[in-house]
Amino acid sequence: MLVVSVCPRRSAVTAEQVEDATARLYLAIGRLSRLLRRTGSPGLGPGAVSALATLARCGPMRLGDLAAKEGVAPPTLSRIVAALVEAGYVRREPDPQDGRAWLATPTPEGVTMVSGVRSARVRELQRRIEELSPEHREALVNALPALEELVGETT
Repeated sequence: MLVVSVCPRRSAVTAEQVEDATARLYLAIGRLSRLLRRTGSPGLGPGAVSALATLARCGPMRLGDLAAKEGVAPPTLSRIVAALVEAGYVRREPDPQDGRAWLATPTPEGVTMVSGVRSARVRELQRRIEELSPEHREALVNALPALEELVGETT
């Protein structure tokens, strides 16, 4: 285990510290993600909730574009979207740019469902954040720009 002494002046982060932080961050994000997925997911798996949330946020998309955005293989996403269509959360519409293709579009029920899941998960995350010490809450808020940049969501 790496022990870092706290001193008044800031020093550059070493490669060893970055390596340790990378492993710890990976584990923490995975555990937090699993905890939050168990909150507010009414019968849909995490892949379906994620795909539906992407459609609700980004609007109608071709299956290949949605698969790329979700980071899954098109056949996997095809099964997910088929289940979402069957559940009434997504509808298929012809692509106006290409008559041979179709777009996955969230239904109003799908948008409402994602909003409910998101709300429940956000409330659970907020509850957990509020349990942190003031110092940890501040550190988390200050880390957000870097985390957003990691996932390409800089504003």
